[in-house]
Amino acid sequence: MNAIRSISEFHRLLSLPEPRHPLVSVINLAESIFLDDDVWKGFVNRFYCVALKRNAKGKIRYGQQHYDYDKGVLSFTAPNQVQYLDLNSVQCGSGYLLIFHPDFLLAHPLARNISGYSFFSYAVNEALHLSADEEDDLITILNKIDKECLHIDKYTQEIILSQIELLLNYSNRFYERQFITRKNHNNQLLAKFELLIEKYFDGSTTTQPELLTVQRMAELMNLSPNYLSDLLRMHTGQNTQQHIHQRVIEKAKEKLSTTNLSVSEIAYTLGFEHAQSFSTLFKKKTSLSPLEFRQAFN
Repeated sequence: MNAIRSISEFHRLLSLPEPRHPLVSVINLAESIFLDDDVWKGFVNRFYCVALKRNAKGKIRYGQQHYDYDKGVLSFTAPNQVQYLDLNSVQCGSGYLLIFHPDFLLAHPLARNISGYSFFSYAVNEALHLSADEEDDLITILNKIDKECLHIDKYTQEIILSQIELLLNYSNRFYERQFITRKNHNNQLLAKFELLIEKYFDGSTTTQPELLTVQRMAELMNLSPNYLSDLLRMHTGQNTQQHIHQRVIEKAKEKLSTTNLSVSEIAYTLGFEHAQSFSTLFKKKTSLSPLEFRQAFN
């Protein structure tokens, strides 16, 4: 797998001059031309990327999924995410790329806090769609970052990172707005989630007992794990893991109160490899052990 390790190397691959700052850059897509290089057939970046796109087209692949790059206006990728780009379909269009190396965050609170911006783990098809005013707000920030790259001194890092943090906080707000305004679409996703989780525990989606995980549920929904959890949290107040645990406990209570299955057998039917893990979760959620809960019905 090819690795694009530096901002300078990325500039070269886009036929751009050397960056003004070695660890952060704002790239004008209208001035970019992708070099015909084998790196695009499979690569990882060693830096964060925020892409604000207008009329950009192309096919990009994450894992085994192909996506249209023109879906959505604002997208995010974290370091070391595997990507594949089809150069035959790429049209840069206009817009901007903000790229910054993790080393630029060192000794700043954002180095610790950036993991909280879960949209860096969203898939390309889960990009943010912006209103004209929202787009203008972000472009203003990007222009300030680009201008600050001209003045590298002891204040540069703090000023640029404060602007990056502002952009990320705006993005959080805009994603929440998108979750709310796409009510009909999201209601369909929520209904699909409930149907799939019910089928899973009925044994309709697996041939043998298997512990339901956030990753597996996201795969069944064709969504990234973080996007699914954020969607559920926005509309229900619970993330995916909390929903799964809630359903596990509901099914466990049903089996404990209506069957003669042993605790180990119930644990197995719910996908737990070890009965102790099931008992620990059950007591954590109900304050009773499985046997104590069963005895309450005798």
